[in-house]
Amino acid sequence: MNAIDDLPPLREVIRQHALSARKSLGQNFLLDLNLTARIARAAAPLEDSTIVEIGPGPGGLTRALLALGARRVIAIEHDERAIPALGDIAARYPGRLEIVHGDAMTFDPRPLLDGERAKIVANLPYNIATQLLINWLTTEPWPPWYETMVLMFQREVGERIVACEDEEAYGRLGVLANWRCETKILFDISPSAFVPPPKVTSSVVRLKPRAHPLACDRRLLEQVAAAAFGQRRKMLRQSLKSLGVDPARLAQAAGVDATRRAETIPIAGFVAMARELANIRSEAA
Repeated sequence: MNAIDDLPPLREVIRQHALSARKSLGQNFLLDLNLTARIARAAAPLEDSTIVEIGPGPGGLTRALLALGARRVIAIEHDERAIPALGDIAARYPGRLEIVHGDAMTFDPRPLLDGERAKIVANLPYNIATQLLINWLTTEPWPPWYETMVLMFQREVGERIVACEDEEAYGRLGVLANWRCETKILFDISPSAFVPPPKVTSSVVRLKPRAHPLACDRRLLEQVAAAAFGQRRKMLRQSLKSLGVDPARLAQAAGVDATRRAETIPIAGFVAMARELANIRSEAA
């Protein structure tokens, strides 16, 4: 497939609108429309879907989503230089593209959704990608306002998202992501596909929210994971001391020995420790 629509090639769009990628905005433009279409298809079915896209830039992924049938795309773009290029796409797909000139870190799309659930599909700016994901994973109430996320990250971040116990990349992000979502790396994208080419390979990751994650206080789960992985080479009996409670009691609740290290504890174990931490603090209140 050489073209997905009759709009100009992305390189021409970039020249026309002087859209040189800015490092300060974490921009790396993906110009291969075959690849943007592959990302869009990963969020299928699109036909009855509202898509929230972050950082569309010149609009390669935006065009793929619309050409492949997305009913509505809400594109949140911080870079005002890209707004005219996105306007050209909106004119090509009347009534289906809503452009928001704003900061994705603070913008809440829910008022635009009229109560329906959306899909988040984005080639995220590298400099805010992890924090955006954490924001979405910690949204309340749960299940969240989105039904799936298909997101591009640096490969290293993607590995941290999908990692489970006894894997080198396992850490706080993996605990949070896999507690609340089913996660999977779908495919990688070479640096050569981008302008400018980043120094690392990128990965497209799919996250599907779990309707009923293991029950616990999300904030306490984050605290336990932060303490355990904050000193990940130390045993739990040492790393969990920062919580101000008896680490042995937390470890016992998880059914593990306090000499274990954080990277060996499954998510269910962290959930059990978070529940026990809640009990301890309730007793002390």
